Amino acid sequence: MPFNAPENLGLISPDVMRQLSGVEFFQKILAGDLPAPPVAAVSDQTITHVETGKICWKSSPPANFVNPMGGVHGGWAMTVMDSALGCAVHTGLPAGKGYTTLEAKFNLTRAPKVGEVYETIGTLLTLGRRTATSEAKMTDAQGRVVAFGTTTCLVFDL
Repeated sequence: MPFNAPENLGLISPDVMRQLSGVEFFQKILAGDLPAPPVAAVSDQTITHVETGKICWKSSPPANFVNPMGGVHGGWAMTVMDSALGCAVHTGLPAGKGYTTLEAKFNLTRAPKVGEVYETIGTLLTLGRRTATSEAKMTDAQGRVVAFGTTTCLVFDL
């Protein structure tokens, strides 16, 4: 089921979150057993693959992200990148652990366009008891880098 399908959106209880490892959590979303987070619908993200330390999806800038000049607002790419970075960290977490962003850095190298489909891959770099780091890259249909970034996240008990 698409990551952004309206019938697949909703909130997941903290009790469920505490019972699943990060990779199990995303596998259940991918299988349609858990709802995708609402941000997926707003930014048009569809999960395509997940494994421990890696998450991938397709996304396309929705028309509601067009800026006054007619281009895609940079905030769309940053939202997608932030999701990739955080979710990459999440895939490495054991059950009972959560995370939040401490710092993030984004670079946009090309202007995204409405109607184009982009692939974003987030990869876990380090996972410690208190912090984790990841990197992500967004590419267009020709394999050109549109955006890339890194993050440091705080890891905590749920």
